Amino acid sequence: MVGDVKAQLQAHRALLETMERDMAPLIAETAGLLAHTLKSGGKLLVMGNGGSAADAQHFAAEIVGRFKLERRALPAVALSTDTSILTAIGNDYGFEAIFSRQVEALAAAGDMVVGISTSGNSPNVLKAFQAARERGCRTVGLLGRDGGSIKAASDVALVVPSDDTPRIQEGHITIIHIICDLVERSLFG
Repeated sequence: MVGDVKAQLQAHRALLETMERDMAPLIAETAGLLAHTLKSGGKLLVMGNGGSAADAQHFAAEIVGRFKLERRALPAVALSTDTSILTAIGNDYGFEAIFSRQVEALAAAGDMVVGISTSGNSPNVLKAFQAARERGCRTVGLLGRDGGSIKAASDVALVVPSDDTPRIQEGHITIIHIICDLVERSLFG
């Protein structure tokens, strides 16, 4: 078992090294875009399914509450957290509309809409990005594998270079933490 633990940790380190080499400028750009969005009075809307829904909730919590700095609250909403909305929309319009209906209701021009999808092919995230674009929002995909269909619908696509879902999710949460740190320091540091 110790060998398996070491192999997993080595795979994690290798992924982080690849992300550092290939993604650092894009992550920094995304943090700058989010800082500009929030400074300009916009908000963050973030979504995902399954583990990505948990990451969306985590991202919103770090923005609304705080990451490291004591500061005022910033506007962010995880679209995967209200079970009444999710089940009503899912029942009335289908699962593919659970995020797009919320984007229609909550998004305004200048907001940032982030979709988290390890496959890059979540139909409900893709549909939400289409609704976001119609409202003049910037879209950011936190994706995996080859970026899937959401990559082309993203203004910025942060594609974690892995086919292994746990590694992709580890990459996503690392990116989220880096973005939160850079945004806080940019706005309040």
